[in-house]
Amino acid sequence: MEEPEEYAVRLDVFEGPLDLLLYLIKKDEVDIYDIPIVQITEQYNKYLDIMRMLDLNIAGEFLVMSATLMMIKSRMLLPQEERPDFEDDDEDDPRFDLVRQLVEYKKFKDAAGFLEDQEEDQHNVFWRESEEVELGNDPTNALRDVGIFDLLSTFTEILQRVDKEELREIFIEKFTVAEQIDKIVERVRTTEKLSLKGMFEDMHSRQEMVCTFLALLELIRLKHIRAVQEDGYFGDILIVPAGTEEDIITTI
Repeated sequence: MEEPEEYAVRLDVFEGPLDLLLYLIKKDEVDIYDIPIVQITEQYNKYLDIMRMLDLNIAGEFLVMSATLMMIKSRMLLPQEERPDFEDDDEDDPRFDLVRQLVEYKKFKDAAGFLEDQEEDQHNVFWRESEEVELGNDPTNALRDVGIFDLLSTFTEILQRVDKEELREIFIEKFTVAEQIDKIVERVRTTEKLSLKGMFEDMHSRQEMVCTFLALLELIRLKHIRAVQEDGYFGDILIVPAGTEEDIITTI
């Protein structure tokens, strides 16, 4: 009997390189108009490394942005008089074009977020048909859905924590994404508050951790679970059902 093929995770929608840069700028609380390019470039490339390690399908523009950051970094390290003279007089900062892109992109991103919030508010408006209208009480409505970079950031912290201890690579043990999907589904069903970091507490095998994280991404992509933060940005990430219990499946 042939062994079943490994479950392949493919993310259809992936945030782009400008999203990652904005995430790093917000995370480090730096001025978008005065980006510490050495620091941001180093962090950006670390995220690319973790994405490669997870074998995620990285779009080409991520690599283009990495090359752009490296070029800006190298020019910033040169003395002012030795920098290539192909900028306009008012664009003598090598970061100028990047900052302009980020500011314009952030404006569109903020506007899109505002429209989404308005749409969500409209969903909570009801025409009066009776004296009493009973609204559902969903505690997750007040929580913020996190993005791929929030998840990657937390997963990187988890790997670093385990690396400081002893990270086992036991090749006898075989973990698959499909199996981890079933385990996550069961834990979400039976646990009131499931912390993302808590999911990895008893794991010391890199293969198990990677398979678990990929399973998590796949369930989020399929909208069977949500990853949310309860204390604003950069708080603890919780894993909750995306809807009713019927929305959570045991096999995919």
